[in-house]
Amino acid sequence: QVQFVESGGGLVQPGGSLRLVCAASGSDFSLYAMGWYRQAPGKQRELVAVLTSGGTTNYVDRVKGRFTISRDNAKNTVYLQMNSLRPEDTAVYYCNRAGIPVGAWGQGTQVTVSS
Repeated sequence: QVQFVESGGGLVQPGGSLRLVCAASGSDFSLYAMGWYRQAPGKQRELVAVLTSGGTTNYVDRVKGRFTISRDNAKNTVYLQMNSLRPEDTAVYYCNRAGIPVGAWGQGTQVTVSS
């Protein structure tokens, strides 16, 4: 059905930046709002950034002004530019549809912010 492959994570110092990439397949990508989710140790997965098919963005307060979600429909790819990273951003980051997640959750990409 639908598959998502996340990449771009890593270990960065506080204040650093990362650009996450989500490659989607198996769906009409451009028709759906996409989201980035994250799951920190001991916490449930939460939606942190949304990009609708029409280009509207929305963010959870904890990442507003620091994260930017974007998409390239020609490449079936969604991005998350993460700036001014904080230790509390440490989590496994996943992508999926923002309305109703579909398919199996991928492995995600680990983001670790420490120094």
